[in-house]
Amino acid sequence: MAKDDFKLNYEASHGKEITDEEAKVLKKLAHKNTKKMSTGDIIFVICNTIFLILFTLITLYPVLNTVAYSFNDGLDAVRGHIYLWPRKPSIESYATVFAIQGFVQGAKITVARTVLGTLSSLVANALLAFVISRKRFLFRSQLSLFWVITMYVNGGMIPVMLLYKYLGLTSSFWVYVIPGMVSAFNVMVLRTYMEDLPTELEESAQLDGAGYITIFVKIISPLCKPVYATVALFVAVWQWNSWFDAMLYNRLKTEYTTLQYELMKLLNSVMQQSGSGNSTSQSTTTSKQVTPVSVRSAATVVTMVPILCLYPFLQRYFVTGLTIGGVKG
Repeated sequence: MAKDDFKLNYEASHGKEITDEEAKVLKKLAHKNTKKMSTGDIIFVICNTIFLILFTLITLYPVLNTVAYSFNDGLDAVRGHIYLWPRKPSIESYATVFAIQGFVQGAKITVARTVLGTLSSLVANALLAFVISRKRFLFRSQLSLFWVITMYVNGGMIPVMLLYKYLGLTSSFWVYVIPGMVSAFNVMVLRTYMEDLPTELEESAQLDGAGYITIFVKIISPLCKPVYATVALFVAVWQWNSWFDAMLYNRLKTEYTTLQYELMKLLNSVMQQSGSGNSTSQSTTTSKQVTPVSVRSAATVVTMVPILCLYPFLQRYFVTGLTIGGVKG
């Protein structure tokens, strides 16, 4: 007697033989799982699809609108009513942004602080999180409480500035990297994720003679890729967009200026000249003018593009790390 096709397929896919009775039960279960959708299920799928499409459009519209304004003529952009496509195309706003005197130097410093700041912060936060996630560490609860308090209480701007000056961090590149190496929030996120990892992995490694450094590097870190990607993206975005520290600590040091600080100065300059009634021309070979609306849009796009290029590489880890590595109450 020839075997049933379902039984043959099941045995081929699972690599084991089953009886006729087991095949009948499995076939019934498979049939139930592939039954036709009910009217309620169809309505839910349709409504859910419509909602997601609308949500996507609402999310993308501000970005596309900003891009449209950035590629529109500055004076024409003041009239408004530009939606998804520039009404009077022009790249004068981008020419103005790229013509900033400190643009190249600011871009170099911003890239350097983003890379070094992200790497150093990830290493420091991961090591601290690993220490306080070990159940046998004596002061794990006290240190966790101490770092949580720092999330809500700080010394204020003036004491912090005096401290940085005393440590020799002002008027230097390292003021962008060292103060941001440790973040209480990131430490808590990493600690929570590490605590959820099976303790048997660490115990078996210790039985084989592995030390804590070996356990952290070869066992814990490979399993923490999702939460590492999440924290790295948080830190990278903060480092890339930061400009206040450049104004506060390196205002007189043009060699340590940042891209965001230069864009902020450009926007303020255009707004002041626009408010005083003077038209701003950034090129002697063209009569086209820029306005705060167009310059702000172009600066936003220039700031946004690098992060948008980075996100797809971290996206598959980011969602998992953001969900699992949430801070527990």
